[in-house]
Amino acid sequence: MEYNVHTLPNGIRLLHVPSASAISHACIIINTGSRDEAEHKAGLAHFIEHLIFKRTEKRSTNQILNRLESVGADLNAYTTKEYTCVHASFLNPYLDRTLDLFNDIIFHSTFPEEEMDKEKSVILDEIASYLDQPEEAINDDFEDMLFAGHPLGNNILGTTDSVQNFTREDVIAFRKANYRTNEIVVAVIGNYSLNNVVKKGIKHFADVEENTPAKHRAKPVLLKSVTTTIYKPIMQAHCIVGTQTYSTYQDRKVGLMLLNNYFGGNGMSSVLNLQIREKYGIAYTIESNFSPLSDTGIFSIYFGTDKEKQEKALALIFKEIKKLKEKPLNDLQLQKAKNKFIGQIALGEENRIGLIISMAKSLIDHDKIDSLETVFEKINTVNTRQIAEIVDEVLDIERLNIFTFSPIAE
Repeated sequence: MEYNVHTLPNGIRLLHVPSASAISHACIIINTGSRDEAEHKAGLAHFIEHLIFKRTEKRSTNQILNRLESVGADLNAYTTKEYTCVHASFLNPYLDRTLDLFNDIIFHSTFPEEEMDKEKSVILDEIASYLDQPEEAINDDFEDMLFAGHPLGNNILGTTDSVQNFTREDVIAFRKANYRTNEIVVAVIGNYSLNNVVKKGIKHFADVEENTPAKHRAKPVLLKSVTTTIYKPIMQAHCIVGTQTYSTYQDRKVGLMLLNNYFGGNGMSSVLNLQIREKYGIAYTIESNFSPLSDTGIFSIYFGTDKEKQEKALALIFKEIKKLKEKPLNDLQLQKAKNKFIGQIALGEENRIGLIISMAKSLIDHDKIDSLETVFEKINTVNTRQIAEIVDEVLDIERLNIFTFSPIAE
């Protein structure tokens, strides 16, 4: 896909992707997230993401929320361990309005104390609600174990104590230390010329003060694998098996993405789904995931099942891992896996808001954006020997952690 990048003097990059659609999408991504929080400040990045919608130097909360919704547009935001993102979808005539709002909420929020108090209550409710969903909460607890003592283990929402103790000074200090203009991308996909996007980008972001403090991220260490069970008042057992693995910069990342998709990724035809759900009917949900980060990655297998079926489900998972090791994928199996994965990626291009966000992240991480042809070429160059080596390394039984939420015995 054609794209253009224009860098402003303050370091902010404008990403332009032309599209013939009447609907446009835009995002502003900042390379900071929960892993950049100081000790005892878990949840601060996410807290700020909430606060930017509450008041700016020229707009009230209602004015912020109505600025795009009044013209039928959609505005939202999210925080991850490494990113903060605000994104919008709108009709083509409203690009100027959208970029103006992005600038206002990101760089001119005022963080009034009364709004902070309100938003603390909202997030505390969000934390409580999340804890009532074991299939969601287990991921955070698993990562807390996987990265014990490291900020990557922090829950993105924070804790009750950390959220209650946030101050306005904490908010301002975090933004100053982490909202680096050279690691901010404003991305637009729509029916606009490059000149139009650059002109509006300059209008709204050229005056942002340059801010490029040094970034300090400590790489997590690989801890000894453990098996942990936490008993809860729940009906089903929930379990995650996983380990730390490749970062977004490692060559084997592509091979693991391909292996993950084949083994337990999207679709009903994955190995784990066919062998554990369809063949034995002992898990409604079973899936594997691979999430590469800037200096590590997370590979995990999740399933939920009745308590009495948990051990059998685990045994079947390890049986499938053993089969992968003892009888590696042959050329035909690998080609089928490649065809499936490539098809899913191609279909994903239709999700234009997801596409522009993905492209903006790639620009931050790699300072370039691979074309679909390049992505497919990287997938197609993976061979059976490389897959076998990845299986031996990542799916090493001695390296895998097992983390379980188990129902309290009656």
